[in-house]
Parts: sequence; C-alpha cells; structure tokens
Amino acid sequence: MMFQNKRFTNTTGIQLTLLITGILWLKTVIVCFVGFNLSFQSFFDIALILTSSIGSLLLVMGFSFYFGEKVNPFVLFGLLVAGTGVLYGDLLYHRFYNDFVTAPILFQFNNVGGLSASTAELMSWWDLLLVIDLFLAGWLLFKPKFDLRIEKQVKKKYIACGAAFLVLTIGLGLVKSTHLFSESYDREQVVKSLGPLNYHLYDLALGVGAPLQRLTMTEAEAVASIESMPQKDAERTDLFGMAEGRNIVLISLESTQDFVIGQKVNGEEVTPFLNELVQDSFYFNQVYDQTAQGKTSDAEFMMDTSLYPLASGSVFVRRPENTFHSLPQLLKEEQDYYAATFHGNVDTFWNRDVMYETLGYDRYFSEEDYTVTEENSVNYGLKDIPFFAQSADFMENLPEPYYTKFLTLTNHFPFLLEEEDAFIDEANTQEDVVNRYVTTVRYLDESLETFFEQLKAEDMYEDTIFVLAGDHYGISEKYDEGLNELLGEEANTASQMAHKQIPLIIHIPGQEGETISTHGGQIDIRPTLLHLLGIKTEEQYSFGHNLFTRDSDHPVIFRDGSFVTDAFIYKNNVCYGKETGAAVDAQHCEPYQEMVREELKLSDKIIVGDLLRYMIEE
Repeated sequence: MMFQNKRFTNTTGIQLTLLITGILWLKTVIVCFVGFNLSFQSFFDIALILTSSIGSLLLVMGFSFYFGEKVNPFVLFGLLVAGTGVLYGDLLYHRFYNDFVTAPILFQFNNVGGLSASTAELMSWWDLLLVIDLFLAGWLLFKPKFDLRIEKQVKKKYIACGAAFLVLTIGLGLVKSTHLFSESYDREQVVKSLGPLNYHLYDLALGVGAPLQRLTMTEAEAVASIESMPQKDAERTDLFGMAEGRNIVLISLESTQDFVIGQKVNGEEVTPFLNELVQDSFYFNQVYDQTAQGKTSDAEFMMDTSLYPLASGSVFVRRPENTFHSLPQLLKEEQDYYAATFHGNVDTFWNRDVMYETLGYDRYFSEEDYTVTEENSVNYGLKDIPFFAQSADFMENLPEPYYTKFLTLTNHFPFLLEEEDAFIDEANTQEDVVNRYVTTVRYLDESLETFFEQLKAEDMYEDTIFVLAGDHYGISEKYDEGLNELLGEEANTASQMAHKQIPLIIHIPGQEGETISTHGGQIDIRPTLLHLLGIKTEEQYSFGHNLFTRDSDHPVIFRDGSFVTDAFIYKNNVCYGKETGAAVDAQHCEPYQEMVREELKLSDKIIVGDLLRYMIEE
C-alpha cells in the first residue's frame, strides 16, 4: 500500500508537469497555425510544427523540479506565464511586422513603438483566449492536497525524453532545409522547422556570438572578404554628372508605399502634388522596401551605405561604433559637401545622435531645435507641415553645397490625424487602418507641396536635386484585405509583393521627366544619386546598383532571403511567376539563390566584423 501511494505521488508530479507543458504546447501550435499564418507546402511542414516544440518545452518546464525533490508549483506556473508572454509578444509583433521578435529588438523596444497606440491597434479580444488557461493552471498547481515529489530516476527519464525530442527536431529541421542555420535570417523557416521556443534560444545564441566576430576578425580576412564583393558595372550614361555640385535634399517619406501614386479615393487624388511632381522627375516605379527590423533606420542605413541591414535588430543600435564609407563622407571627399539631417523627434530615437556622428553628418536638427507644442505634434512627433516650415529656416544658414536629409513623421502607424489636418476623407474599406492611412498620406503630400513652395520663394529650389523615397511599408500584410479592397485587387503573392514597392522620385529642376521601370531596391538609391552627381561608384564597398544601368537579371534581395527578378518572385521557399503570382517550378529560382545567400552573408560579415575599419583611413 505504501508503495502504491509513493507511486501515485510520483505520477502526480509528472502528470501535472506534463499537463502544464501540454497546455503551453497546445497554445504554441495554435498560435503557429492561426496567429502566425505560416505557409505550409507539405504535410511534413505541419508535422514539424506539431512536434518541434515538444523537446524544448519539456526541458524548460522541467526547471520546476531539477533542483529539488518535488515540483515547485510557483516555478512551474511562472514558466507557463513567461511562455505565454513570449508567445503573445511574438503574436503582436508578427501582426504588424510579419516577422518574429529577436533579442536585439528588445533593446530597441522604444523604437518599435513600445506600449503605445500602435500596440493597442494590434490587440484583439480573441487574445484573451491565450490567458484563460492560466486560471485553470493556477487552480490545479496550488491545490494543497497534491504531493509533487519526483524520484531521480523519473527525472532522468524525463530529461532523456526531452533531449531526444530536441535532437529529433534539429535533425528533421535540417532534412527540411539543409541551409537552416546558414540562412538564419529566414526566421519563418527557422520557426517552422524548430518551433518558436527553439527559435528564440537559437536567436539568443547568435546574439551572444556576434561580438566575437569583430574580435576574431583579422586584417587579412577583412581584405579578402572585401575583395570578393561583386564588381559593379562602370557603365556611364549621358546623365553622369548632370547634377554635379547641386545642393541635395533627400526626403524620407514615412510609411509611403508606391500604390498611392496616381491613386484616387472617392474621386479625389491621394497624392496630387506627387502625381504632378513625377511628371517632371525621374520616377522609379519598381523600387522595393528592403528594410528589416530597423525599419526607418534601416532605410537610412541603406541610402547612406548601400549595405544590407542586419537581419536582427538595427545597425543604428547594434553597430554605431563601426567604420562605414557613408554617403556624407563620400560627398565630403569628392565634392566638399556639408551634411545635415532633420528630424522632429528626440535625437536618441534609433540611437541617431550617435550613429549620425559615425556616418559623418555635421549637424543633426532634432526635436530640441524645433518649436514643438501639443497643437503642432501628433503620434511620434512634430507634424510634417510645421516640420518643413521650420526646417527651411535652418537651411538658409547651411554652407553650400549641402546634403540634407529630412525624416517625415505624420504618416506613421496607426495613422492618427486631427480633423482640421485632413485634406481628404477617409477611405471606406473593412480596415480602419487602411482608411486612416489615406488621410495621413494626403497630409504628407500637402506638406511636401508647401515645402517646395517655400524653397522656391526663398531661392533654394533651382540649384537643388531632390530625392524623395518611401522608407518602408505602412500597411502590413495583416491589413491586406482592406488594401486589396481599396485597390480592387485579388490577393496573391504577386499583389502582395507589389505592395512592398515604395516610390523613388528624383527631381532635378529643368530636367524632363521619365518613368523608369527598372526593378531595384533602397540599396540602389545611393549609387543612382552618385551617378547624377558625377561620382564614380565602382570601388565604394557597397552592394547597390545604379538604377539607370542596373542589370535586369540581378535580383532585388530582401533581408529574409526572398527576392524578386524581372520574371520571378521567391518567397517562403517557393518560386512564383511575377506576373501571375502562381507557383512555378523551383528550378526557375535556383540560379539566384546562391547569389542571394552570398550577398547577405558578406554584408553581414562586413557589418558584424566591422571590416571597413581595415579599408578606410580615419
């Protein structure tokens, strides 16, 4: 009888641990299938999701009894709460960014919105289902009648079972994708193959190992890596040097996607000024958003360096001490430019106060330089109209020629705007975010028109080259139904990828306009501008291509390993036809995959290893 009681108490401890682990496993599986909306190409993918989290969850939840003779209900409950919190954080982040949280992003939490209106917009009443089980678990764990002792032999079997499942998971993941760990930037593939918890553990390991790469990198390795960079085409066009010596005004258009150009809502143009401007400008209508977790800071980084952003976190936050061959530095070396940047938010946002100095900017005009009141600010800072008005006053005293960069703010998720600032009525789709987006884009367009008029009035227009570029998407895939409704499109991979296009407009007063349909990305903006300024780009330690001469066969590469060519789209490890969005034979995309893998690997090596410190004289 005593033996039976002992066996019962041992079984009870394991049973409760397995029950709580099973609850967390079930939530993980449901979130993967429903919340993350992962793409599955076979039953094997589904089997991986069902099994991949078992081993790691068993091992982690076992910490409730590893260091004692019985299960500690407080530790077990705490692990359940922590696991639920990680899942919910992943879910909220994925809803807008269509991506997964990484360790570095946690150190830049304030830069992705924090606990603000942006986060509240992503929450749903259905989310309460994720925490209902906590009440049941608490009731079970803290019932006083349970004796939760566990024998050493049972512990060993438990750990062995968890470890076996973990080894099986890694093995099956590598069967699914032989490049699983070398392509860790493809986070969806890692999550599908290893499960969310294993993904986070692997991500932490990558974060710990990253600083070692800089310490172990030698000059010989750095030189060899840089010399292996793909050679750029030195082809010149008649446009080479046509804007030499002009002042440069680069405007980052917050959350502006290319579909707004020429778009009408209720019979009214969404961007009447930009629609007119493209008629007298070089308008590149197939340029893609290539940003990753750094969003606007990633866009800035690509435009200034023509390197790819990091897959995890932002270069501005993770590598501000690096040596770069930036656009401001190039312009100073070649044509003695003065560089200034303007932003109506606090100077520490995205660590800009440090990074701008690294990139060679002479002056940073931030919130403290502007007159900011409750009336002239909204959401993330100073509204665009007063921002440009006050910035123009600062520009009058800049040494010429100057390179100036302006970061707009008003058209930022969740797209809030006072009624008196609305120049167009909201759209009428099923998604409020899409409806409001129309009004804030229209406000941005109005601010650009007033800025141009002010520069003309103050004789700062004619001798200037203007570069206007969207920084990243505004409407994420979460709201695609509303966007497709607005545009009258069918939902497929082709339309989804087209939504990643951002406008790129280069306006040179006196120059005839031309629409250029060469596909490219934000990484190509710098060499395109340098071409117009008459500055050679062949040996500038970059991956960008001049959009006037860009090889049509070179893919536009995204940070997750997906890419676009003239004819194909590669996304979620599936090859699609660009025109139809239908899946095609994988062999069409295979010739590009190694090129994509090598470019991303080399760019990461340059940044994480700080290779340019050996190549550029300080």
